[in-house]
Amino acid sequence: MMISITGTIDMSHYKTLLSNGSVNITADEKEIVGGAGHGLNPSELLAASLASCTCITLRMYADRKAWMLESIVTTVKIENAQITRTIQLTGSLDEEQTNRLLEIAEHCPIHKLLQHPIPIQTLLQ
Repeated sequence: MMISITGTIDMSHYKTLLSNGSVNITADEKEIVGGAGHGLNPSELLAASLASCTCITLRMYADRKAWMLESIVTTVKIENAQITRTIQLTGSLDEEQTNRLLEIAEHCPIHKLLQHPIPIQTLLQ
């Protein structure tokens, strides 16, 4: 599946409109570095991608297995080029189910993408 996101910035410091063609979100830098704080900054968007992908992957798996998983809270921290992900599972799960969900988290598509070198080709249009 191909994913295409377009980022657009004007003379504003550093508010960026991000769009997939049907959904728009705003990214920005914090005020302390010259932005207006109107959105998540790029590093926060990366952390948000991993957190949301982890939650969605675990929800899909638990639903397929009809496990009593009430909620998933995933916290992602990026510090000094290291990513730490903490997952909290709430529900009637036994130890085997919990361990399996932790294994499944390793298969979230964003997790897998971040664990391998990613070639980036930059083109000027």
